[in-house]
Amino acid sequence: MDLLEVMLTRRSTRKFNEDNISKDVLNRILQAALLAPTSMNRKPCNFMVVENKETLKNLAQSKDHGAELIAGANRAIVVVADTLIADTWIEDSSIALTYMHLMATELGLGSCWVQIHLRSKDGSDSEEIVRDILKIDDHYRIVGIMALGHSDNIPKAHELADVDKNKIHFLV
Repeated sequence: MDLLEVMLTRRSTRKFNEDNISKDVLNRILQAALLAPTSMNRKPCNFMVVENKETLKNLAQSKDHGAELIAGANRAIVVVADTLIADTWIEDSSIALTYMHLMATELGLGSCWVQIHLRSKDGSDSEEIVRDILKIDDHYRIVGIMALGHSDNIPKAHELADVDKNKIHFLV
């Protein structure tokens, strides 16, 4: 696929089957994350690959709604950004999550970005919950978690004809 085709094909997948992700495929997704640009090339992001089913279930309970799908994923990659390295952790993490999402699509996997930053569970901060589950320090911030797996339920691709060109404004 060319890049535009990957972008059109990329869809959030919330149901995964039991097939395992190979180490080669997982490594390609992680390579994409490591290639993501960051402000001033500071590279504040770390990528915690979660394979343990119990940990996936715990992460699935980290916010009030929208994280349940993590329990059914084959793997999840939690993007944790070191605020001692860069104050652009939101932007840098978001780009890395996007690169992983696109690479997963290129490789035929289902994927879904689960937002953690600015979310809560029963009034408790979701980032704090995830930090507690993964036992990481408070200076690490978490924008999101990429849920990954093989899926028989990947939504059909978007079509270029469906994009809203009214969102484009030329200033002359």
